[in-house]
Amino acid sequence: MAYATSRIPGFYQLSIAERREILRLRADLTAADLTALDGGGIDPATADRVIENVIGIYALPLGLGLNFVVNGEETLVPMAVEEPSVVAAASNAARMVREGGGFEADADEPIMTAQIELLGVRDAVAARAAIEGAREELLAVACATLPRLVERGGGPRGLEVRAGAHPARVIVHVHIDCRNAMGANMVNTIAESLADRLAVLAGGRSGLRILTNLCDRRLVRVRARIPVAALAMKTGEFSGAEVRDGVVAASQFAEDDPYRAATHNKGIMNGVDAVVIATGNDWRGVEAGAHAFATSTGRYRPLAIWRPAEDGSLVGRLEMPMPVGVVGGTLRTHAGARLAQRVLGNAGTSATGLAMVIGSVGLASNLAALRALATDGIQRGHMALHQRSVDLTRTLADEQARQGQAKGEGKGKGEGGQA
Repeated sequence: MAYATSRIPGFYQLSIAERREILRLRADLTAADLTALDGGGIDPATADRVIENVIGIYALPLGLGLNFVVNGEETLVPMAVEEPSVVAAASNAARMVREGGGFEADADEPIMTAQIELLGVRDAVAARAAIEGAREELLAVACATLPRLVERGGGPRGLEVRAGAHPARVIVHVHIDCRNAMGANMVNTIAESLADRLAVLAGGRSGLRILTNLCDRRLVRVRARIPVAALAMKTGEFSGAEVRDGVVAASQFAEDDPYRAATHNKGIMNGVDAVVIATGNDWRGVEAGAHAFATSTGRYRPLAIWRPAEDGSLVGRLEMPMPVGVVGGTLRTHAGARLAQRVLGNAGTSATGLAMVIGSVGLASNLAALRALATDGIQRGHMALHQRSVDLTRTLADEQARQGQAKGEGKGKGEGGQA
């Protein structure tokens, strides 16, 4: 599916019904499809089969990220998030990026890693040699464990042996192409299938056997170029060049200081998590991998950086793990997640396509935050939108107070009448 454009001026001014009608037409949905937007996409009975001790449904607002062009393709982006300004900020940043041609992204093959711990190993060198000598046998066992994955073009892609921090510990990694799945269950199955044989080869016993969320073979890379004129503040308070230099300075601060880098990366995850949640993926796994990857140099670093280009434009680059899927998991039970996948169009049909869109939203969110910090400060725009939540809270409180008063008056009259 290809949209005519993801640019919809004035979308925020429309009623929910009007926005849904635009979405229905753009994403080729039926009225029945849109019913998933009313109840959150899941009912209590279904929820009771998904997790334990269910008492109800907890819903998040679902909005559309607009203006995104990823690898030349117009993309509407579903975002589930409770924080005001996240959707608006990402959409505004995407509008600036589209003036420079949109986001360019690429992603690694969907490789996840099974990690098998071997304990009580007397001779780590001999254990390593034995395991590496049995590489083909072990990979054949892994293939036989998940034949349907192999039929779909996935399966094990390699094996490596690592020395643990303790001399009696050896760690084996098996790298598995999960195709369009996030892959946790498949990877864990392979880890368990190989553990006993690996323990025999190592002359020890198997310990933990599970995937690692530091999926550094499953990275997404995103680039964006913003013409300097597109960065200027509409109020005229800051020129495009001033905004550009402020964004670059903020980026360099994050590169120099881990305290700033943590908040820099949180801004990225504002957008990333919103799309991951909307599409029914594991946002906790994505968060864990992102922050672990940020420390891969031995020091916590920003996942995205910004620099001035020779032509004066602003150039941003993001690189991070992105373990997401478009089959299995929540998609089987959550109508909202399935709808979000359809809204994404072509990007929702493959794990790598989804990863590239999510990375683009992360870079857009980062740009929006740094531009705000470099100019008016983060609070002006954020608090303007936050005020809507405050006003709603007051309205609900007033309504509850009126209802309580009405009940009290009614109760008093009733008792008087009975008396």
